[in-house]
Amino acid sequence: MSLNNLIVSTLTPTGIPVSFQSYTGSATTYITFFEYNQQGALFADDTEQRTQHSVQVDIWSKGNYADAVEQVRTLMTEAGFTRNSEGELFESGTKTFHKYFRFYHAN
Repeated sequence: MSLNNLIVSTLTPTGIPVSFQSYTGSATTYITFFEYNQQGALFADDTEQRTQHSVQVDIWSKGNYADAVEQVRTLMTEAGFTRNSEGELFESGTKTFHKYFRFYHAN
């Protein structure tokens, strides 16, 4: 399974639209994600055996997204992702709340 498919299938149970990089629908709460780094995680005989993928998952919402935050954090860690960090912003131009997570996953 590709990394993108893994993330989409992991987050589908939230009931929130999930999209790679950008969202073009009309929902007021949605999730986007992207990979921001990829590097070797395990080497044997000078050959990469495992690759670490670093991804960012963003929740965008016009309202309270506290339940979505808990769901994303739980679902991603249950799927084998390790959380590096998270933070939140308010996008004043669009009046949108923005929560971001950074996870890594090795395969």
